Amino acid sequence: MSRRKVGCIDGKGRGVCLEEDRPDPGAGQVRVAVQASLISPGTELGRVKKQRERVRDDSPAVDSPPRPFGYANAGIVEAVGEGVETFRVGDRLACMGGGYALHTDCACVPQNLCAALPDSVDFETGAFAHLAATAVHAIRRAQPQFGENGMVMGLGLVGNLSSQFGQLSGCHMMGVDRLPLRLELAACTGTEAVVDGSSMDPVTEAELFAGGYGMDFGVIAFGGDGTKAFEQIAASLKRAPDTHRMGRVVIVGGAQITHGFAAALGNVDVRSAARTGPGYHDEAYEHGAGYPPVFVEWPTQRNLSECLRAIAASRLQVAPLITHRFPLEQVGEAVDLLVETPERALGVILEPS
Repeated sequence: MSRRKVGCIDGKGRGVCLEEDRPDPGAGQVRVAVQASLISPGTELGRVKKQRERVRDDSPAVDSPPRPFGYANAGIVEAVGEGVETFRVGDRLACMGGGYALHTDCACVPQNLCAALPDSVDFETGAFAHLAATAVHAIRRAQPQFGENGMVMGLGLVGNLSSQFGQLSGCHMMGVDRLPLRLELAACTGTEAVVDGSSMDPVTEAELFAGGYGMDFGVIAFGGDGTKAFEQIAASLKRAPDTHRMGRVVIVGGAQITHGFAAALGNVDVRSAARTGPGYHDEAYEHGAGYPPVFVEWPTQRNLSECLRAIAASRLQVAPLITHRFPLEQVGEAVDLLVETPERALGVILEPS
């Protein structure tokens, strides 16, 4: 049996490239010759820093076996499993899904976690489809209206894309982060105002940005303790004459928040945005079952396709977010870059040789 290369995270939090048997596609799956994969710094590497800290503390947990990682790639179909009718050998696809769309040179992915690449979209930009679908689902949860004011806390990949989708919805978007690179990339991809959270007060800047109207919604797009960011969004939302704040807060990152509700918060809707829309993690859907479109208008695969259409039309800007490229075999260097010096990198592409 032929072999494939797979990027893994070992028990010490290091990226390593290993070999294993090349898989065959199961029913409802396609096997893709991967041409590019995108590392998601937050979700994929969130635990790596803690793993590295345990190494320094001589914890016995560092002996855990390497685990494959990755969930966003793009490539060319080289085989199809039973029941796959939409895609054929030779098709160019964007693929997603934890445990499926790995950092590898060969991936077996359920058919409904794939979408055809438009002719003008290359593999590198196509690999952004998963995170773009995550962002568009978050913005759908915010229910933006043309002309509204929105703010995004955290301008990593999902935060940047969320701000872009807010702008595409006709909203005025303000982005907040502490890293100059992320602020620069948000500005060059269309966010109207960027705020350095390390030296500026987001609440004051939001008041100026919204011109006295107040913010209509906010998005928290990072992991860890999000209480301060939540409080800053809440304090920036529009305020009724009875002093109660009104608006929507969407949490798309893995943030934890501690806050009072009812009178302590006002009439604020707090909403969670789970992944990429309906269907992801429904095994039947992933492998080919459909949801009635009259009831489920925006399932995962449709979100993927719409994001790719936006990229093809140059309405969604993802190429500027690519800061580094590494051969798959150098996955360790890519992980080190993102974990140890996050101020230097954002979109990191792995390319199989």
